[in-house]
Amino acid sequence: MAITINELENGMGLLVDGQLFFVTELNHVKPGKGSAFVRVRLKNLRTDAVLERTYRTAETLEEADLERRRMQFTYVTGEEYHFMDQSSFEDTVIGKQLLGDGVKYLQDNMVVETILYKNQVVKVDVPNFIIATIVEADPGLKGDSSRAGYKPAKIDTGASVSVPLFIGQGETIKVDTRTGVYVERVKK
Repeated sequence: MAITINELENGMGLLVDGQLFFVTELNHVKPGKGSAFVRVRLKNLRTDAVLERTYRTAETLEEADLERRRMQFTYVTGEEYHFMDQSSFEDTVIGKQLLGDGVKYLQDNMVVETILYKNQVVKVDVPNFIIATIVEADPGLKGDSSRAGYKPAKIDTGASVSVPLFIGQGETIKVDTRTGVYVERVKK
């Protein structure tokens, strides 16, 4: 559906050069001389690449009707990950490549945000932080908390995370899924 520049909003989906984008930022500019225009920052849904475009108010754009849904991770079979739609309770299969790095942080019954276009999942957003248990780590030594240093540790999802030297096996930690970095120790 074609829309005018004046109808553009943050978070709206657009088709630009045959690819799906959503608007992350827009600025209406009214210069002292000449006609008004809009600077738009777009993010590609598939590659996360950022694109900046300038549009005159007379131009039209193609709107992509994006739908956001919450889905719960249920189980995995090979390269296919099964999710249950939280509103319709339907099973949705999502390929490993669409999950990207988020697949390393999937936990049983985790709820993720998905973006659908024409009833097809085009993007999956894992929560920014997870609480995980260390299943494998070198033992910490007395006094390790006094000096800075990190060691590799494996969490219950199978991902490897760098943790401070004083963190040991069986401890619960908070991990930032966007960067894969240890945030803090969590008390049970």
